[in-house]
Amino acid sequence: MGKVHVLMRKEDIDTEKIQGKIAVVFDVLLATSTIVAGLYYGAKEIIPVLHGKEALKEAENRVPDSFILVGEYEGITLEGFLNPNPLALKRHIQKKTVILSTTNGTVAIHKAAPAKRIYAASLLNGKAVARALRANHADDTIILVCAGSSGEFSMEDFYGAGYVLDCLLCEQNVEWEMTDAAFTAREFYRGAGECTENILLSSRVGQMLQRFKMEEDIYFIAQRGIFDMVPYLNERKALVKGGEDCYVGYTPS
Repeated sequence: MGKVHVLMRKEDIDTEKIQGKIAVVFDVLLATSTIVAGLYYGAKEIIPVLHGKEALKEAENRVPDSFILVGEYEGITLEGFLNPNPLALKRHIQKKTVILSTTNGTVAIHKAAPAKRIYAASLLNGKAVARALRANHADDTIILVCAGSSGEFSMEDFYGAGYVLDCLLCEQNVEWEMTDAAFTAREFYRGAGECTENILLSSRVGQMLQRFKMEEDIYFIAQRGIFDMVPYLNERKALVKGGEDCYVGYTPS
């Protein structure tokens, strides 16, 4: 029987305890939603980095037209980078490597690095993530990591974790042991009902994005289960497109 736990913030990751576990990272507004949409819309791969300086170093010695730099810090687009806006990026990413730096989501992915496997999840691909977990990790311990926002709890990430848990638990022939945090995330999602857009719009980060005139992106991100794809971190530390069988391949030592 697999076990499922939810962490409320990336700062709660214990790098020793997460070893051997399966990590599913949520930064619904915006990083993991941008990752999911970016790969769906044709990016070759997405390389998550900690900050702008690391992104520039990652770009060194690459063919100029083979990549794009995408990044923000505390909601402000980094100088010389594109904004991690999933809809606006659509026309820039075809067959290119995206080097992505964000305040929370890419940092959470790095902190989860000791895990046996790392997936990127959002509302957009929640059903596909749940299917991949059922297919490949029914006997593993799964840690759903809410990235949070600059050390604070983020309602939209918790809601996203609850959505994936609800999809996961709808399969009656697979049993899961849930911690109280996981149980609460699912109950929060179920209690919110069909209010996905309101959850995102009323969250602190959602309100900030509205000040940046990004309402259209919020409505896009609020769509549940529209992409049948599961980004996972491969041996080159790049996020690539996978499906139910995306467990095959790299496992950290």
